[in-house]
Amino acid sequence: MHKAEIAKLQAFLRRSFGNDGLRVAPDPKDPGNAANVTLGERKIATITLDDEDGDRSFAFAMRIPVGRETLQEYLRKLFENEKLKLVARGKKTDSVELNSGEDFLGVISADDAKGSSFTLQIAILDFDLDDDGE
Repeated sequence: MHKAEIAKLQAFLRRSFGNDGLRVAPDPKDPGNAANVTLGERKIATITLDDEDGDRSFAFAMRIPVGRETLQEYLRKLFENEKLKLVARGKKTDSVELNSGEDFLGVISADDAKGSSFTLQIAILDFDLDDDGE
């Protein structure tokens, strides 16, 4: 990932989650293809580059170590953003959407049948970053 992309990803995530404390930095193990997302001193997620199809996109993945009943509260506290809300996905019961207000952010899926932990996945397309400053 390029330095400019890292800056744009950071701006995108800060805007999406409503938290200026989010930081994005190249992953020391694979700086060209991955980045770490931190909040304070804590690593909370990873971003990986996908440019196989000729289109450049990024996959945000964050493990969430809580059960379904406290998921929304956990995310609101973590990001200090009361606008974050979970929305049902129709007939799908193994996942929910995460919105910030009315804006769709990503999908949260259960990691196990018991629903004791989850993963938030956000697909970030290159044009999603066009409006963000560096």
